Amino acid sequence: MKKIAVLLGGSSPEKDISLKTGTAVSQALEENGYVVARINPAEPGWDKRLETFCPDLVFVGLHGPGGEDGTIQGYLQTKGYRHTGSGVQASALAMNKILAQRVLGQAGLPVPRFMTLDREELSRWGYEQTEETILNEIGLPLVVKAPSQGSTIGISFVHNKQDLRGAIDHSFSFEEEILLERFIEGMEITVSVLGNRRPVALPTLEITTTTGVYDYESKYTPGMSDHIIPARLPADVRRHCRALAEKAYRVLGMRGFGRVDMMVGPDHTPYVIEANTIPGMTETSLIPDAARAVGMSFGELVEWICRMALGEEIPEQFRTGDED
Repeated sequence: MKKIAVLLGGSSPEKDISLKTGTAVSQALEENGYVVARINPAEPGWDKRLETFCPDLVFVGLHGPGGEDGTIQGYLQTKGYRHTGSGVQASALAMNKILAQRVLGQAGLPVPRFMTLDREELSRWGYEQTEETILNEIGLPLVVKAPSQGSTIGISFVHNKQDLRGAIDHSFSFEEEILLERFIEGMEITVSVLGNRRPVALPTLEITTTTGVYDYESKYTPGMSDHIIPARLPADVRRHCRALAEKAYRVLGMRGFGRVDMMVGPDHTPYVIEANTIPGMTETSLIPDAARAVGMSFGELVEWICRMALGEEIPEQFRTGDED
């Protein structure tokens, strides 16, 4: 493996973050001695560039629709390119928060109470009946989500009834069906996972923000969020969260690398919120921090993501718990 094409940018609402991810990954690969081509699928002739470069591997650094939902993975597989991360099925499943929550819940994983709403239902019921139904089924506070977006795009946190209508309209500006989910008040944590058939959960990472909400601004603005490793939870709770992350990873069929986000209630009950098949790899991203906690540099993380795409498994030396 000598030549690696890095796909970055794209045309989704997360293209700017993807450019940062792809740039950081490309620099790490070049420092590791690889010949790298940075290719943006939003640019005309990108597929010809990819074909001409003839890579040994494609590193998919795309976020959001078109890049993280199985679309590009399907294209690469039909063309015979080996690529990093999950395949078509797992990518599509994890990207759609509605389907993912249904599958995870049916598999016995703890997920918040939720319901769905599509435009036809809203039109038939009207806003007043819709709001009444939502408040009866979910209650306040709640989260309204555009289910196939990432980086907290299309998401609103609703604490008052008067804010519900605007939140619904905001999510519908992105998609035709939306997810409404009970907001779990407590600690927000994430567990990064590496591996294929034998996934390894990295240490729990607690997220704190200056605003109290981990939204797009706090996620990507340096200084607006802090990562605490391990999370400030009892050892047995952290151990349980890591086990849940590994199970969610296997249930969704994820491969290579990924991240499972959770909320932990005041009683230390964890709830799986979502799974990400292509986590960000920027200067404020979560998975590089979790990897550093087990002694893995950013360059090593990128290297192992590539090697796992070729079928290798993450070494046992990185199976370091955070229970002590």
